[in-house]
Parts: sequence; C-alpha cells; structure tokens
Amino acid sequence: MAGRRPTLKDVAARAGVSRATASLVIREERGPSAASRERVRAAAAELGYVPDPTAQVLRRRRSRLLGVVFTARDAFHADLLDGLYPAAEERGYTVVLGAVSPVRRQERAVEALLASRCEALVLLAGRYGPAELEGLAARLPVVDVGRVGAGSAQVDAVESADDEGVAAAVDHLVGLGHRAIVHVDGGEQPGAEERRQGYRDAMLRHGLAARILPGDNTEVSGAAAVSELLPDLPTAILANNDQCAVGVLDALRRQGIDVPGRVSVIGYDDSQLSRLAHVDLTTVAQDTAEIARLAVGCVLERVEGEETPAPRRIRLRPHLVVRGTTGKPGV
Repeated sequence: MAGRRPTLKDVAARAGVSRATASLVIREERGPSAASRERVRAAAAELGYVPDPTAQVLRRRRSRLLGVVFTARDAFHADLLDGLYPAAEERGYTVVLGAVSPVRRQERAVEALLASRCEALVLLAGRYGPAELEGLAARLPVVDVGRVGAGSAQVDAVESADDEGVAAAVDHLVGLGHRAIVHVDGGEQPGAEERRQGYRDAMLRHGLAARILPGDNTEVSGAAAVSELLPDLPTAILANNDQCAVGVLDALRRQGIDVPGRVSVIGYDDSQLSRLAHVDLTTVAQDTAEIARLAVGCVLERVEGEETPAPRRIRLRPHLVVRGTTGKPGV
C-alpha cells in the first residue's frame, strides 16, 4: 500500500469481512454485528482510511450539496460563509463554493456548481438580471442574498435594509456635530444604489448638502476619494463598505491627517477587517449569522419539498457599531 491511498477493499481485507459489510460499517448502517463493526473500525484506523466524499456523492441518488456563489475578494462574503457552513451542516448539507473574481465570471462559477450536482444555490450579491435569475431558478432552488430589490419577484431573497443602515450612520455623525459629510459610493456593486439613496435622504432630512464620490468597494477607491477631496477635506467620510473605508483611513493617515480629530470615517458591513485593533472602524453591522440561517432555510425548504409560500423577500435591519474612527469635528 506504500504510496497509495487505502481503499474500502483494503479495510475489508484487514478486518476479515466482505466489502459490503465494511461499507455498511463505514456508513453506519444497520446489519453488521458489534464484533464486525469493531474490527472494521480498528482496521480503518490502522490503515488511515478516510471515505472519499466525491465517491460517496456519486453512489447516492441525492448529493446533499449546497452551492454558494461568492466574491473572492469581499470581506463581508467571508463573514457570511462562516454562517452558511453551520447552517447547512445542521440540516445535513455540505457547502460547495463557487468563487467569482476578476478572472472568473459568475456564470463560470455557477456552471461548475451545477456540474457538481448541487441541489440548490445561494447567490451572495449575484449579478443576474431578473430574467436570467428566473431561468436559473427554473433548474433548481435559488436564494438571492444581499441584492436589495434587484433580483426577481419569483426567487426568494434575503437582504439588509441598507438605506436604514446608512441613515443611522449619518444620524450618528450629525449628532456629533458634523455638517460636511461626503459619501464614497459602491458604483455598480450590489446594494450601492440603496446606500446612496439612504445617504441622500438622510442628508436632506437634516437640511445638509449631499456630496457623493464614485467608488467600487475597494481600498483603492477609498484612497482615490481622499486624493480628490484634498486639500479641502470634509469633517466626515461615509464609505460604501469597510474595505473602501480602510482605503480612506490609510490615505488620510499617510497625509498626517488625524482620524477622528480632523476627519471621522464610517464603513459598512462590520467585517472582520473593521474589528482589527489598528483599524477600529465605526461601521454599520449586518447580522451575518441570521442572514445565513434565513438564506439556507429558504432554499432548503424548497429542496426538501416542504410546503412554502410564494417567493419571499426577507429584509433585516442593520445597526451602527461605534468604534474609534468617529468623534466630534475638529476645529
């Protein structure tokens, strides 16, 4: 056996039982005696045998695989994955990831997941139009996560009330005494439009002039916004997400500008990035564990054939987390 992976046949031979008996023991099925179970388990441990999950899937009629399409460079998606794994495993499903990146389109990620026999898909801020989304949902159950109002009325959606989250951020800054508050937006990124509108509405409600700079949810866009604002900086900058906010922070600090003494900064998502001690970012938090639980629940109810209502749109309210990057405006 040197140089090769031990097989179920090897385990059966070592235990002195048939391959069928060994298979029943490994799968924890009824049938084998207590003595046979003990011998098979001991043989598997001695040989270092680990069942091949791919082979197990092929032998089963159902895959019990849940595909998740996510953006590889999105810190918030990483946090959502931390919630999706336990939510799926609790219901007996295994998560299979389909990453989207600058060199891998969403369609390619979805094709790979379908080829892996996933029974359902969770789209994290997907980019399908309504017709495309409905076409995909005709093939298997789909839940759209994080795209506010941009998906299809025929597909379940779990989203955050981003306009309310941004409004809470603006209210916080105004309460501290800020009047010149600039928003660095997320361009065409999912959720960016609702965050822009939430900012405009909140500024109007406070009788303040809105100013929006284009961004794209990256540190680079945050730094570029600071370059555009210099030397006439506002007293506060509200970024579309935490990564953009970190770019703002870095650019300000490289210029020797005190945060929050001269400029306050707020992000969005409360990703792990925002909680780093040297970042300590005030941000708007979304309940990633609850979003993940609801998304998995929606899509697996349909997989399991449970009685479900018409496609649902579940909307959760975010909340502000105040840390060290916001304070009263400096003189």
